[in-house]
Amino acid sequence: MARRRIAVHGTVQGVGFRPFVYRSAVELGLVGFVHNDGAGVVVEVEGAEAAVAELCRRLVEVPPPLAIVTAVDVARVPPAGGTGFEIMTTTAEGPPVAPVAVDTATCAACLAEVDDPTDRRYRYPFTNCTDCGPRYTIVTAVPYDRPATTMAGFTMCAACEAEYHDPADRRFHAQPNACPACGPRLRWCAPDGRPQAEGDAALDAAVEALRAGRIAAVKGIGGYHLAVDAVDDAAVTELRRRKARDAKPFAVMVPDVAAAEALCELGAAARAALVSPRRPIVVAPRRSGATVAGGVAPGLGELGVFLPYSPLHHLLMAGLRRPLVMTSANLSDEPIAHTDADAIARLGPMVDGLLTHDRPIHIRCDDSVARALPEGGGLRLLRRSRGYAPEPQPLPVSANRPILAVGAELKSTVAVTTGEAVIVSHHIGDLEHLATYQSFLQAVDHLCHLYAVVPEVVAHDLHPEYLSTKFATELDLEPCPVQHHHAHAASCLAEHGHRGPVVALTFDGLGYGPDDTLWGGEVLVADLHGFERVGHLRPVTMPGGAAAIREPWRMGVAWARAAGVDPPFEDERLAAVRHLVDRGHGPVTTSMGRLFDALAALLGLRPTVSYEAQAAIELEAAARTVPRSEAAAYPVEVGDGVLDPVPLVTAVLADRGKGTPVPVIAAGIHEAVGRAAAVLGAAAAEEHGLATVALTGGVFQNVRLSEVVEEALAGAGLRVLTHRLVPANDGGISIGQAAVAAARGVQPPTMPQPCWPSSS
Repeated sequence: MARRRIAVHGTVQGVGFRPFVYRSAVELGLVGFVHNDGAGVVVEVEGAEAAVAELCRRLVEVPPPLAIVTAVDVARVPPAGGTGFEIMTTTAEGPPVAPVAVDTATCAACLAEVDDPTDRRYRYPFTNCTDCGPRYTIVTAVPYDRPATTMAGFTMCAACEAEYHDPADRRFHAQPNACPACGPRLRWCAPDGRPQAEGDAALDAAVEALRAGRIAAVKGIGGYHLAVDAVDDAAVTELRRRKARDAKPFAVMVPDVAAAEALCELGAAARAALVSPRRPIVVAPRRSGATVAGGVAPGLGELGVFLPYSPLHHLLMAGLRRPLVMTSANLSDEPIAHTDADAIARLGPMVDGLLTHDRPIHIRCDDSVARALPEGGGLRLLRRSRGYAPEPQPLPVSANRPILAVGAELKSTVAVTTGEAVIVSHHIGDLEHLATYQSFLQAVDHLCHLYAVVPEVVAHDLHPEYLSTKFATELDLEPCPVQHHHAHAASCLAEHGHRGPVVALTFDGLGYGPDDTLWGGEVLVADLHGFERVGHLRPVTMPGGAAAIREPWRMGVAWARAAGVDPPFEDERLAAVRHLVDRGHGPVTTSMGRLFDALAALLGLRPTVSYEAQAAIELEAAARTVPRSEAAAYPVEVGDGVLDPVPLVTAVLADRGKGTPVPVIAAGIHEAVGRAAAVLGAAAAEEHGLATVALTGGVFQNVRLSEVVEEALAGAGLRVLTHRLVPANDGGISIGQAAVAAARGVQPPTMPQPCWPSSS
């Protein structure tokens, strides 16, 4: 006979781990107990040596579907005898460090109950069990138990209580467990919040409104959506008007994979992601003749589709029987509404009714977004949020002090470290909006509270005007400034468990450089500790500063003047902007993102934008209509570490003057820039004796460009690191900052750290 005390670490609370242990122990004839504590799950078992070994094997190899086991510590303890096996009350010894489970899509067993007229949960929108349902968005503290969730105010009825306490039931200790008799209830409300219907009648009223072309706010797992019939042109146009969202694409919810296949061309990875418990929005090539309104994704050849991930969504889809726009419930760029009062105040003027309920959402959490890569290339995560956050990510270097990383300004996320892991928040948004900044502050507080992290170090961007930087410098913590593009490179290294050094092509919109210019087309030799800038895009003036981001034609002027020609624009401000460029008035930038903006403007695609990267996105969309085999690269000069696209600009303007089709020119641009970038990266790798190149920064969300660069670098015999689960854009910055801060805390310098200029 043997007795063992087993500590299980990882995402093991709120995922049915204790009943799994109970059932396994009973089956194996073991005695003892299991309980949660602040660090995970503790098991103490006694029985035959072989049976104890088998239980240990199951804990690691066949845990419950939603569990993620990161470590199992086994210790011998003296036999104590006893009879039976029990699940004991949670203990809270020591600081809570057990990861909180992510929100997961409704499982098949729960959906079967929702669809079964004989089941007591028939058509109940809040059906869940230990294998599915809300977690992160409802938890207020750890250990994860019902009193520490937003379900604390709902007292279970006798039937639910029986399930909750039965170790053989899949709802054993399912903290959000509820039914129509005791749980949350739906309400259909007027725009001013006045209730109009409850329960089934509320659902029917919402379906009727959507069928009639009206706009509804729908309270989901992590916040509200704005919903409208995706086939109704007038309804989609009206939603754009009310939401003040001129062109940014909407996501479309469909009932199943077959419906998604009818709209988009899906590979195996895209199909798997759509039906996975994470349920991200998947952006994939749109089929010709896809039956959605033109205003859903204007000017683009892709659609973002996703499947229902809550019983409420499932019931809406079943009632409507057509694709449904489900977009974040906010005005453009503001955070999504997640409290009922905020929804009425902010969404009331935009909607014809609200489908809401009385289960509070503690933490807002937007939908995650992934982009399908061509020819079986898998997926690339663009926004890491619901279904992924706050799942811990391993660090290549363990942090010996607790770190808070506050990210950048756009696509904000924050992160904390717990030794060998970094925990990253949900997508927060752009901090230039007050409501988003308040959400940022809540996310910092919530992560630190959930994981009992008392930071000693704060990692932040160099840009002195970022609100995240200002927040960091006001804290009484040891600062760790991390240059923006170094953080991008580090995020890619962290994703791959790589410490470096590597050559990093870091292409994005803008980042503050140590030389007081605005970087964005950089070649770095970098490891987690530091970096050396060994190449970059040719610098140009950015006329009007931030105005050039909103008006890409200004960057078109800058690059046309660099090529010695007049730009083909008819704007009353052209002479003034040309004067700024010729005199060098304005910030200097090496931004690859601004180059793509300029080229889109010079081709007449997008002189002004209504959302970030719109011009570059539409340039890529045009390029992807032309096969790569038919794309001829334009000339680009590469030498002395500088990529000079002036010959390309000259040739593009000449071809436009000849009437060459825009898609053909766009395809040639991608071939030219991609091949030139690969030449620059390969030269840096050879010079510094490196064999690995990392591609990072928001520009590498461009699938066509990435394909060209990866192919050329691989052809040169180099290993290429690309992003998959960590966003290449600024959503990954906090991960990179945390990795750099961890490395600087435990490793001696291997790469130089540039002297940072003072914030003054």
